[in-house]
Amino acid sequence: MSAVAKRVTSKKASPIPDKLYFKIGEVAEITGVKPYVLRYWESEFKMVNPSKSRSRQRLYRKSDVELIFRIKELLYEERYTINGARKRLRELGYGKISQPELQFEKAEKTSVLDEVIQELKELQKMLSD
Repeated sequence: MSAVAKRVTSKKASPIPDKLYFKIGEVAEITGVKPYVLRYWESEFKMVNPSKSRSRQRLYRKSDVELIFRIKELLYEERYTINGARKRLRELGYGKISQPELQFEKAEKTSVLDEVIQELKELQKMLSD
């Protein structure tokens, strides 16, 4: 668990479960932030960028949840403005994609593309029969 997660979980917040992905309702419950606020923060803080499932549901990673805790702390406890919090997060190194994350996203996109190609081939076969 990161230092941010330890600090925020000790402040009467729900501990972050050990899962790969979280839906927006789960993130709202864990962080105490309403779903509409989470969606707004996505538009204001580009580093909060959950992936989306095929059904277009937001899928947050544990690192996203930790970042949301940090944003909440900056805005609600330290009283930063949105612009100030955005600047502070950049100073702290948030928003920089690490090489392993980049590779994971590439692999994830490739597998989705492979699935689409396979489905198209199956459709083509069905239409030609």
